[in-house]
Amino acid sequence: MSFRKDYYGYRLTGVGQPLERFEGRMDGPEAGEVVVRVAGCGVCHTDLGFALDGVPTRKPLPLVLGHEISGTVVAAGSGSAMGEGQDVIVPAVIPCGDCPACLSGHSAICRTQFMPGNDGDGGFASLVKVPARGLCPVPSVLPEGVALADLSVVADAVTTPYEAILRAGLTADDVAVFVGAGGVGGFGVQIAAAMGAAVVAIDIDVERLAMAGEHGAGLTLNVGEHDFKAIKGAVKQFRKESGRTGIGLKVFETSGTPQGQQTAFGLVDFGGYLAVVGFTPKKVEIRLSNLMALDATARGNWGCPPERYPGAMDLVLSGKIKLGPFVKHFALDETVKVMESVAAHTIKKRPVLVPDRNG
Repeated sequence: MSFRKDYYGYRLTGVGQPLERFEGRMDGPEAGEVVVRVAGCGVCHTDLGFALDGVPTRKPLPLVLGHEISGTVVAAGSGSAMGEGQDVIVPAVIPCGDCPACLSGHSAICRTQFMPGNDGDGGFASLVKVPARGLCPVPSVLPEGVALADLSVVADAVTTPYEAILRAGLTADDVAVFVGAGGVGGFGVQIAAAMGAAVVAIDIDVERLAMAGEHGAGLTLNVGEHDFKAIKGAVKQFRKESGRTGIGLKVFETSGTPQGQQTAFGLVDFGGYLAVVGFTPKKVEIRLSNLMALDATARGNWGCPPERYPGAMDLVLSGKIKLGPFVKHFALDETVKVMESVAAHTIKKRPVLVPDRNG
């Protein structure tokens, strides 16, 4: 198949440097690959880690960042289950499916996984070439108020807390506590509420807490207004009043900050569960023996297996998870400004970069 298309995007050329605009020509896909015309690409704090904090990418720079991608297949190599014209979500982590880790149910640690914007060029561009395996099909007709570009955030901000919640075994008898109500935590609140749990959201941002309260959190707590003792007491009282009988709190650390991680660890109680979802390169001092004394569990969570994406998509398409109030579109040519604003915490919603269809 003959395929060569002009495209443009923004790539990281050096840590601490503004992303560089480029124009190029995309060659056609090899067997087992597809080329996707990007409808939208979410901006994640992981992108900031690569661009500003010096977190190493697995593919050497220069590199196009962006791992929250939705779009339309415009070219498909042999062996692809998705043909041209199919709208898709590209998983943020695409495992090989054949190694011992994948075959034993641990695909998150597949050593040959492909992460767009890390192992290869990502979605801060008008076109992206990715493995064909694991793509999540999107219906051609979407519910009112749901755009294909919005669905980009399903690839991480929605599916990552979804996977963490499934791993925690959350039920309607539980109290779920989200420390951090931003992009990932805000969607986590909605997912937990959709599963019937009583939900607590903890953050320092008034607007984010208000959004969490409107979309499933029965209790919101501002760490700027309450010390840890007061927060712990409020959570305990909320749990008592909720009537939930589940053993131990289900605590989800979704802030990716040292302070948030300390708060989350401190909230773990007898038989409790801590899901570490957020990431920070900074160290945190905790008393690890608390897990032993409380007979509690702590578990990390890296992404979500592609086979779980349809379940998360169902929650979005059924209206149980609202995307619109939590995302904001920006033109792809605003990438540099958006990255600066995310770093400065002046954007409250999940930014979605939208390429110019004529670009």
